[in-house]
Amino acid sequence: MRPGGALLALLASLLLLLRLIWSSTDEPARPRLLVEVSREATHGTPAALRTLRSPATSLPRATNSTYLDENSLRLTERCSNLQDGFRTLSNKTKKYSEDDYLQIITNIQSCPWKRQVEEYENFRAELTSCCDAVQNLIVSQNNTPVGTNMSYEVENKNEILIRENIFSMFPVSQPFVGYPYNQCAVVGNGGILNMSLCGAEIDKSDFVFRCNLPPTTGNVSKDVGSKTNLVTVNPSIIRLKYGNLKEKKAIFLEDVATYGDAFLLLPAFSFRANTGASFKVYNTLKESKARQKVIYFHPKYLRNLALFWRTKGVTEYRLSSGLMITSVAIALCENVKLYGFWPFSKTVQDTPLSHHYYDNNLPKRGFHEMPKEYSQILQLYVKGILKLQFNKCERA
Repeated sequence: MRPGGALLALLASLLLLLRLIWSSTDEPARPRLLVEVSREATHGTPAALRTLRSPATSLPRATNSTYLDENSLRLTERCSNLQDGFRTLSNKTKKYSEDDYLQIITNIQSCPWKRQVEEYENFRAELTSCCDAVQNLIVSQNNTPVGTNMSYEVENKNEILIRENIFSMFPVSQPFVGYPYNQCAVVGNGGILNMSLCGAEIDKSDFVFRCNLPPTTGNVSKDVGSKTNLVTVNPSIIRLKYGNLKEKKAIFLEDVATYGDAFLLLPAFSFRANTGASFKVYNTLKESKARQKVIYFHPKYLRNLALFWRTKGVTEYRLSSGLMITSVAIALCENVKLYGFWPFSKTVQDTPLSHHYYDNNLPKRGFHEMPKEYSQILQLYVKGILKLQFNKCERA
């Protein structure tokens, strides 16, 4: 080889080496620079958003997909913060006006609802530990033998001796043979049910709970449904509406017949004044061979349930039938949805509402503490334990 040729070969080798060095050192500098810019640009940005710009990837391009992802993450973070903040509401309800509640509900509705299995299972385990509705909800021959001196729920210093004639009124065991039910509806009586068109959706449920013998026939059925598996009965309402069940016996039987073969659940052993009226309902239906079956709340179950909710901040004189039955539904059902639970005088759109869907009779002040109860129900909603119907139902 000529000396000039050797020199040219050496220069070619040096150029090749320089290219290799350039490609192995200078090229990665650009991604590293971008990473540092990304870190600087995201200082103070929520962690959920920072994951879009991790050091392992280059900066995303401003596409519609990225924009939607960031919006979704912001919504998720905002809803998470809303849920965390709402957990403290039960301790501050005296500071909240109706308008404050409606604003909170508006914010809650803007967040997607998703059933949270772990939250649901944990809450149901709490209820089972304290109360166990499956075994203890009603008085049965299995849990209350003849000769028992049973204390009343509220007037607990008073007792009633369970003689044979009373014992014969009790079912042998708990009657909920379909437990656990898949889809359950708990239907309250709030005026928000008017024009809701929820009747068809309610009637598709596997088990339907209702409170205090509300009307379900005629034009209201399209909003509230007609299917009923269990309805609570207030003995005071029986006395006011039907007297001693003699003169108005036929009217009573006609009204009750609209509930099919439902269970009528009465608090016979909450107050002594309830006992006679509750037994009268049982005997009237039995003599008439009616399809409905009378069962009685166990006073111990209701006492334990009240203690349970007291630990959550509900310290009222007595729980409402709505919160009682919501608790029962969570214990007996896999999926629970509440309809007509609305203790406010207007909607979130500021439309006036009647107190009930069938009248505007207001409850006694101080007997039930509805804001406290409703804040608890809202917490169950935001935790994914149950669903709440806030608006009209979608027609099938």
